This record gives sequence, structure tokens and C-alpha cells, in this order.
Amino acid sequence: QVQLVESGGGLVQAGGSLRLSCAASGRTFSNYALDWYRQAPGKEREFVAGITWSTGSTSYADSVKGRFTISRDNAKNTVYLQMNSLKPEDTAVYYCAARRRASYDYESWGQGTQVTVSS
Repeated sequence: QVQLVESGGGLVQAGGSLRLSCAASGRTFSNYALDWYRQAPGKEREFVAGITWSTGSTSYADSVKGRFTISRDNAKNTVYLQMNSLKPEDTAVYYCAARRRASYDYESWGQGTQVTVSS
């Protein structure tokens, strides 16, 4: 059973930065990918960024390219989302989710962390 715990959310002014963390436990993650999603009030959950644990290969939504960076620390089993140049439209609950590399069926989701960007 994969467990994911997010942290690092908060309130920040537009143009500021935050770093989210997703601590993973419960298994070996070499064959997994971890993705970040977000959901704003009244909107559907959307993909933000993802990373393949073994290779470090990354992908990003167009809306965050050049501003957000996803990375992982193998020793800590933790994935990070560095968010720079934040905009009010980045306000959402951010979730991390784990899936096997060859699948888009997510095995586990974190509880979410709130990010609020004020204008």
C-alpha cells in the first residue's frame, strides 16, 4: 500500500514561490511515476507535473512550464514541486498521486495541500 503525504502549501503573493513536498512510503518506487495534480474551486482536477522515479524524466502542463519544476530525492522517497512566479490562477488544492510507470491507474493519492496566491 502506497502512502503519500503532501506538505508545503500556504498563502503567497503573486510573483512569489512555494515548494511542495510529497513524501512517499509503503513500497519501492523504482517502477513508479509520481504526478502532481491540482483542483481549484468549481473546476476539474488537472495534471500539473509528473516525474518517473527511476529515470527522472519529467512532464509539465503548458500552464506551468517555465515556472514549476518537479524533482525527486531518492534517499528521502520524496518528490518536490518548486513553484515560482506564482499567479492567482495557480490557487488550488494540490495533490500528489502514484502510479506504475506503464499505467495511468493511480494507486494512491495524497490528502492535498492548499495553495493560495493573492493578487
